[in-house]
Amino acid sequence: MIKLLKNLTKKDLLLALISFILIVFQVWLDLKMPDYMSEITVLVQTEGSKMKDILLNGGGMLLCAFGSLIAAVIVGYLISIIAADFSKRVRKKLFTKVQKLGLGEVKNFQTSSLITRTTNDITQVEMLIAMGLQLLVKAPITAIWAITKILNKSWEWSALTAVAVLILLSTIGIIVMIVMPRFKIVQKLTDKLNGVTRENLTGIRVVRAFNAEKYEEEKFNEVNTKLTNTQLFNQKTFAILMPIMYLVMYFLTLSIYFVGAYIIKDSLMADKLNLFGDMIVFSSYAMQVIMSFLMLAMIFMILPRAQVSAKRINEVLDTKESIENGYLKENKTNETGTVEFKNVSFKYPDAEEYLLKNINFKVNKGETVAFIGSTGSGKSTLINLVPRFYDVTDGEILVDGVNIKDYDENYLHNKIGYIPQKAVLFNGDINYNVSYGDNGKEEITKEKIKEAIKVAQGTEFVEKMDDKYETHIAPGGTNISGGQKQRLAIARAIARDPEIYIFDDSFSALDYKTDATLRKELKKYTKDATSLIVAQRIGTIMNADKIVVLDNGECVGIGTHKELLKNCEVYKQIALSQLSKEELENA
Repeated sequence: MIKLLKNLTKKDLLLALISFILIVFQVWLDLKMPDYMSEITVLVQTEGSKMKDILLNGGGMLLCAFGSLIAAVIVGYLISIIAADFSKRVRKKLFTKVQKLGLGEVKNFQTSSLITRTTNDITQVEMLIAMGLQLLVKAPITAIWAITKILNKSWEWSALTAVAVLILLSTIGIIVMIVMPRFKIVQKLTDKLNGVTRENLTGIRVVRAFNAEKYEEEKFNEVNTKLTNTQLFNQKTFAILMPIMYLVMYFLTLSIYFVGAYIIKDSLMADKLNLFGDMIVFSSYAMQVIMSFLMLAMIFMILPRAQVSAKRINEVLDTKESIENGYLKENKTNETGTVEFKNVSFKYPDAEEYLLKNINFKVNKGETVAFIGSTGSGKSTLINLVPRFYDVTDGEILVDGVNIKDYDENYLHNKIGYIPQKAVLFNGDINYNVSYGDNGKEEITKEKIKEAIKVAQGTEFVEKMDDKYETHIAPGGTNISGGQKQRLAIARAIARDPEIYIFDDSFSALDYKTDATLRKELKKYTKDATSLIVAQRIGTIMNADKIVVLDNGECVGIGTHKELLKNCEVYKQIALSQLSKEELENA
């Protein structure tokens, strides 16, 4: 928690200092009121007292109450600013950190957990600051100040107050010990609940198609019930605290008056009035002490969960980035648009076996190189190493003759136009989705967007839409077809004018005619760019300058379509499974 609170700025600390001064002033006013009450009690029972004196003391009490109210309002406002600014700053810092994490770290935390940490966990810490900062300062100051005022009144009353405080502290300690471990469970169950909900909403069409609604309801209900029961246990445990607090408070008041009655009865007549006034003041101060512990109890209800949340936030912030950013922001070589794999081997961080083994090839500027192989042979993994979604385990990858680890990531990504295996579109219109991101160059114009969509064979369906290029695209592109999504994703890459295009099975949702036309237009438009294509269709890649054949993570053949038909048995089997001998011979 302390580590996370280091994110407070100098402005926050200054506001906290002002709040501290105002809280001390508020406590002084609150503790001043019993003195006026004692004075009024004595005046009322003293013969010859003037109404003016009673009203004067009553006015003092009202001024103290009003001053305390004003101070409390100002403190509440200042602390709200501190909490909101802190929450905004940490949430931004956490989001930025997640953006920098490698895919391996993101998978370790899981998406649902990262969402919970960015929202729910930060909210818990914000609540602690908003409520706890005020109570944490006010409660001990009030308690200590009130105790110093009553110590010299009567040892009997002081002993009663000490017993009451001991009972309260013991109760709070036991409850915190019981509840603390369950708050960790609550946050993990919240992660799980978010995960189940996200999975269900993402796959809603599959759920409905397979009549799995009841199964999903049961799965959600199982997690939801566990979370509810754990939360109920925590709340029920904390619910015990308030009755005990009030029971102790009322018994203390009763005990003070009971003991006070005996003390006053056995005292001299001259001291009876002063002792009665002291008893009234002592009972008021004793209530202030108990109220201080009531405030502390409220903190202890928030603190355990906030501590768990702070730890979870720090886990993300303290995660060491596996992919370290390079320094190079400009080319210092004569090469442009080249990609070279040198003895590249790769395995996932949590895996024992290598997925790719000793891959070697070079792609020159303007060339089109395709990758083909059976499912799980490592094609997508191989090309995902170029934009550094993962770092190679062994060997090195060179872009324009420079190791990609030496590049500034933004600079490297601006060299690349990436089209993922699953087309991703964002909430916004078509113009927004095609011009998405920062390409490190001039702004992408509407004319450039139209041109990119034309090359991607998307003009026909875009022009038929009601709002054309301003047509709204739902999150994930759920309001358009798979083929339309792929064409817009391809247009997004084209609009960047990159040196290197990476197509990760990006034509799979297109019909053969659209596929052929798109590749033909793309070849004309990107004749000076390098293209890396992962594909399952032989027809998509047979005209590539080179074809790299992968089998179980190893390169078993490199060459043109005709060369591989003669020399590579794996490629030949894949080709024959899709086309006849006559079609292959005439290709």
